Amino acid sequence: MLTLIRNGSGNCKRFYTSNVLDRIYDPIPVLGKGCVQLIDHMPGKISAPLFCDAAVPQMARISYGEGTKQVSKDSHLIRYLMKHYHTSPFEGVKFKFRLKIPIFVERQLIRHRTANVNQISGRYSVLPEEYYVPNTIRKQSSDNKQGSKGYLNEAKTYDKNIAEFFRNVCENSYRHKYYRKLLEKYNIARELARIILPQNIFTELYWVIDLHNLLHFLRLRQDSSAQEEIREVANAIMSIVEKLCPISTQAFLDYRVNTITFSAEEIKAIQEKSYRKISSKRELKEFKKKIELLGIQ
Repeated sequence: MLTLIRNGSGNCKRFYTSNVLDRIYDPIPVLGKGCVQLIDHMPGKISAPLFCDAAVPQMARISYGEGTKQVSKDSHLIRYLMKHYHTSPFEGVKFKFRLKIPIFVERQLIRHRTANVNQISGRYSVLPEEYYVPNTIRKQSSDNKQGSKGYLNEAKTYDKNIAEFFRNVCENSYRHKYYRKLLEKYNIARELARIILPQNIFTELYWVIDLHNLLHFLRLRQDSSAQEEIREVANAIMSIVEKLCPISTQAFLDYRVNTITFSAEEIKAIQEKSYRKISSKRELKEFKKKIELLGIQ
């Protein structure tokens, strides 16, 4: 068994050891110079096998006497709540992360307005020369305006030259040198000088979110249609959460991610064995993928 108690300074006192949560608070490297790090969680006192999952049945039952129920009953309740979209008990679990990510990735994160955010300010701080430079250069998708498909083939001279030029621009050494010159030589205000810096500069923020809204974030940002960089961040977050909430995350995978949902139009199309019931090309494309997964002709 492992019991962890977090104190006000964010330090963790370990009373027992467990491989499950070993180094749970260590930063996870992402996107080159970035990282995802768990800073704190609620409940703060956790023990195996439920860990943070224990707060979910506690919220659901309102009054909860520790040791009065079997763990298996808590597990079944958590899965029932997830399956039937009883979401509020999952809001009783909260996480605080420190994220170091490029600004263009942070903008996708900040769209999830159910989190609490505090971010480093370029008005008060001199921003460090840290930029995201992609290892592989993706090409524009021909059938998805907001997505990518395939990579530059750097074994070919033409593609290699494009990739090298792109990465050199991403380094932003000249741009950042000029930024520092504006601050140090010309005494330009930090709040104004920062506007010349591009979207791939790294930023840091604290991100606080409850389990229900975090799982919603993961469902969208781990999806294959999400941008590769935000998927890498989401995968790192998931690797932490699945250890602290093993039952909830498994139920989430079973009832939210690895499922197929049919609309009323799609059900009618299956019943009548006619694609004419699908009203748009996009929905028809999605419907065909679903029936192909199920092996329906």
